[in-house]
Amino acid sequence: MHALSITRCLIPSLLVAFVLEIAGCASPPAEPVNLLAPTEEQMKMRNLQTRTLDISDRRVAIRGVISALQDLGFIIERANEPLGMVTAARFAEPRYYDVVGVTVTVRKANEKQTSIRINAIYNNQPIKDPEVYRNFFATLNRAVFAGRN
Repeated sequence: MHALSITRCLIPSLLVAFVLEIAGCASPPAEPVNLLAPTEEQMKMRNLQTRTLDISDRRVAIRGVISALQDLGFIIERANEPLGMVTAARFAEPRYYDVVGVTVTVRKANEKQTSIRINAIYNNQPIKDPEVYRNFFATLNRAVFAGRN
């Protein structure tokens, strides 16, 4: 009887070991080919977020970005001229515990133009409303034009 009880315990253990061995031989799932390629939606967002302005001096563009953000009620958190980056945030109305954050990058497009891209988030979620970006660039254009006079 003792050999029979050992056999009853041994068979399930061997069965589990066999299943685990077979499962270990399965090939991993294939990785997507274009893992880092931008999607069509990402390209549309980039187009909404980017404008090229006729400004040859990047410092003038950065000052315009800072002025525009302040006009829109943002508090400038960081402005790094060598990197061409400005970050800012503000509380969102009507609930003042919601936060809107922006990162703006400024870089030379060519000798006479500067490319400006703004990335906006609302409570850590990307803002996809085109009107938000149009409003920023309209305010930026006014700030840069006012700065030239």
